[in-house]
Amino acid sequence: MTYLMQSDEEVRRLKAQASANSYADRLRLTGLSPGQVALDAGCGPGIITSEMLDVVGPSGRVVAIEPLAAHFEAARALLSGRPNVEVLQGALPDTKLPSSHFDYVWCQYVFEYLHEPMPALEELVRVAKPGGRVVVADIDGVGLWNWPYPEDLEQESQKLLLALREARFDLHAGRKMFHLFRKVGLADLRVHVSPFYVAAGPVDARLHEDWVIRFRTLRPLAERFFGGAQPYDTFCQRFLALLDDPDTLKYAMVLTTEGVKR
Repeated sequence: MTYLMQSDEEVRRLKAQASANSYADRLRLTGLSPGQVALDAGCGPGIITSEMLDVVGPSGRVVAIEPLAAHFEAARALLSGRPNVEVLQGALPDTKLPSSHFDYVWCQYVFEYLHEPMPALEELVRVAKPGGRVVVADIDGVGLWNWPYPEDLEQESQKLLLALREARFDLHAGRKMFHLFRKVGLADLRVHVSPFYVAAGPVDARLHEDWVIRFRTLRPLAERFFGGAQPYDTFCQRFLALLDDPDTLKYAMVLTTEGVKR
């Protein structure tokens, strides 16, 4: 897995992103309940792990795994002192976790970075108990759904998409999970659509800063596709102006796919 967004600012960005939403309702909707043993695969700085602990309660337990050292340390710091949680440094598809162990397996914003998604999904299924639930949440086309969207700016956006594709980042990972869940034999499949963000008018300061950090981090990858630093800067400035436009709708979606291990 190549994590394209790695930077000194990334832990702060992820904490702000996760803290802007409550995940408890989606966790419960997809089957997390008190007393369960749950896995957060790719926990980042641990914000969702903390909410999982709240849902499973004192009789439950959560294991969180994270491959990146800075994110792992942030999760350990956030969750220190919380009971019934174990934070491990590890990555899909080789988690080294026991087979058929978890009642509930959660994985968010990981598959978009995976060059080969099937081995990772097979690993999530392996560690789930028979009858346990596997849940994967991922994006679908972040930054593409704006209206009005000037035609020339939309065309410029395609250059950034080409850069991401070359790096094998999948902006449409979320829509692909249902088919993959079918292929690995999970049962009782359901797919939920929820907003990653919705801004009818100007975005808030947190989301604006999120995009500033994204553009700054992606610069080494993207400049070549724009023909240099100045064209890339012009695109970024125009896109940020669109985000702040009071007359424009901006939204992005997350698809959450769940299934039961037979």
